[in-house]
Amino acid sequence: MAESFGSDAERYDRARPRYPDALVDAITAASPGPDVLDVGIGTGIAARQFQAAGCTVLGVDVDARMAEFARRGGGLDGGALEVEVAAFEAWDPAGRTFDTVIAGQTWHWIDPVAGAAKAAGVLRPGGRLAVFWNVFQPSPDVAEAFAEVHRRVLPDSPRNPWAALDPYSTLFTKAVDGIRQTGAFGEPERRRFDWERGYTREEWLDQLRTGGDASQLPPAKLAELLTGTGAAIDAMGGGFTMRYATVAAIAERTGAA
Repeated sequence: MAESFGSDAERYDRARPRYPDALVDAITAASPGPDVLDVGIGTGIAARQFQAAGCTVLGVDVDARMAEFARRGGGLDGGALEVEVAAFEAWDPAGRTFDTVIAGQTWHWIDPVAGAAKAAGVLRPGGRLAVFWNVFQPSPDVAEAFAEVHRRVLPDSPRNPWAALDPYSTLFTKAVDGIRQTGAFGEPERRRFDWERGYTREEWLDQLRTGGDASQLPPAKLAELLTGTGAAIDAMGGGFTMRYATVAAIAERTGAA
């Protein structure tokens, strides 16, 4: 699934939410310098935000299609980025080191211990590892409307994403435990940034197509899911507000990997 997102990189970049400025500010303020490595850079959504904040960013991504999009500066909100194609655990840093390693919406695709150890190996003393996710926080009415569509369209699905409203809690805990196990970092600081965004019907359906679960559906089932979700949004008046929590673990490089 990690390599499925590049099938429509332009849509992914257009539809996926950005990250709150407060998160970028917190990470850059803690960093000892401007050199950032973005693990799972994708189309460059987070990287461009850090670039705009004055950082120099190198990206690593397993998907060559996403990397090419980021290299050519295809996004609406920034320029071209330097990207190397590799799985992070196998990537060769060639002696390069960084002030900060970030991973936005991607660390759950990385082995939590091997990834943290790799990050420790490329961080300068005092550098930071910052892993973060945007988590949906829908109102009860929105959550139930979307959950009902999912139950009806995909009754045999083992997971209804709208029935569990904190889907990243287990992944976040694994990330923090992996950082601790390296012995190379101080205690990870947990941060949360709450914000919201309004969506039209078409904006939400555009975003829905970029999800990992949606990418695995047969075309007929995806069409049915989009139709049902669209009808649910129509019943809300054609749009709604999605609340988000951006959750982050930020750890300082202190000891030996």
